[in-house]
Amino acid sequence: MSTRKSLFFSFLDRYASLAISVGSSMVIARLLTPAEIGVFSVTMVLLTLVASVRDMGAGQYLVQERELTTERIRAVWAVQLGLGVGLACVVVLASYPVSLFYKEPRMRDIMLVIALNYAINPFGSLTYAWLMREMRFESVALMRFSSALLGALVSMVLAWNGHGPISLAFGSLTATVVGALMASHYRPKSFPWMPGLGEVRRVLSFGSKLTVSSIIGVVSGGAPELLLGKLQNLTAAGLYSRSNGLVQMFNRLVIDAVGSVCLPWFAKQSREEGDFIAPFLKATAYVTVVGWSFCVVIICLAHPIVRVLYGTQWDQSVDLARYLSVAIAFSVPASLCNIALLSSGAVAKIARLTIVNALQTVALVALGASQGLVALSLAVIVSAAISAANALQVTGKHLKLPLRGLLHAVRLSGQVALLTAVGPVLVVSEFGLYPETSLLPLALGGVSALLGFVAGVMLFKHPLQEELLSIWARIKR
Repeated sequence: MSTRKSLFFSFLDRYASLAISVGSSMVIARLLTPAEIGVFSVTMVLLTLVASVRDMGAGQYLVQERELTTERIRAVWAVQLGLGVGLACVVVLASYPVSLFYKEPRMRDIMLVIALNYAINPFGSLTYAWLMREMRFESVALMRFSSALLGALVSMVLAWNGHGPISLAFGSLTATVVGALMASHYRPKSFPWMPGLGEVRRVLSFGSKLTVSSIIGVVSGGAPELLLGKLQNLTAAGLYSRSNGLVQMFNRLVIDAVGSVCLPWFAKQSREEGDFIAPFLKATAYVTVVGWSFCVVIICLAHPIVRVLYGTQWDQSVDLARYLSVAIAFSVPASLCNIALLSSGAVAKIARLTIVNALQTVALVALGASQGLVALSLAVIVSAAISAANALQVTGKHLKLPLRGLLHAVRLSGQVALLTAVGPVLVVSEFGLYPETSLLPLALGGVSALLGFVAGVMLFKHPLQEELLSIWARIKR
């Protein structure tokens, strides 16, 4: 499959899944309170730490391995299956102590449901990694869409019937079961079902360093909610979670879609051409132009967006969303750095970079969380700026990136983002930052931002222009 076609299916997958997520979030935000959302979000942040080691990087090993043999596939399967069952047992054992620590018994029930998730997940993850390696993104898209749709339906039905935050846990379990069933359909007949230990050391030598990085990254990423839940209260954690979920839509819209293609794309270029500087710069131009444009829209229109999506009970999350959008804007230029380092096999550098960034992130976030939500948001902004600078420095040195090429890509993206901001800024000047009505300013701001974005891409001849012209040519046919 061509890179452009891969990107198309990857974006289709993410946008379809995002539509499901937004729709279900709009319903669930009106059925569950901020405190109930806080219970689930804090639990899931804790479990994300466990999830980061659930296959020890075995899936990513399979994607980038130059010589994939049957024994190495057996080893990947052994690692995934063993860790899945083992971590399920760990979560079951930890569920009661965690509920005591947070003084919230509902967390125990949620953890028991998610434990079953971990035991089932390996039956889909091996096939998923193989589909990624082969760049069969149409199959990946169908798997993810079906899982997301059925999981969202289960969550909404249970929440509607008053089951509280555990509704979201059962929705997640449903998505995992559906994914595993569909993976069994796509699994190659040549893939062995019997695990093997012969090449496990090779798999773990790659995955262990990557997993250390993943664990540290999860700790630093989840620190705000974990610390708010303990130092403030679960309502504060719920408000932060909702704000963060809104701004993280960019990651789901763009970074996940582009990144899922970039890992096999960069790895293939590295195997065949020796480097992937040109693809990296092109992908960075794509994510910065969309990311910065997204951030200026959220900053200007956060109030009507939150009102429309989640309702008035989440008004306190509006300013948090604005602060977090600034943090995202700082982090966007470095969003593909880890993928680039991973594609070139530089897992040790990823580990060192992750440790350095995590230390300053946790320190700043702990200080901010002790003072409240606004102070925490400011700490996240400072941390994002420092982390991005570190990542760009390490990646640029490793790949020998030409500074002029990188500056050219982000300069064009900045110009497009400024033009995108014109419409939303005019809407704010007319209606204010906290308009009484939501639909009209949101519609005017959204449409004007889209027009400004397209005009900016064309006017400044941004690399994304080629993709837009290709889409337009297809529409005209």
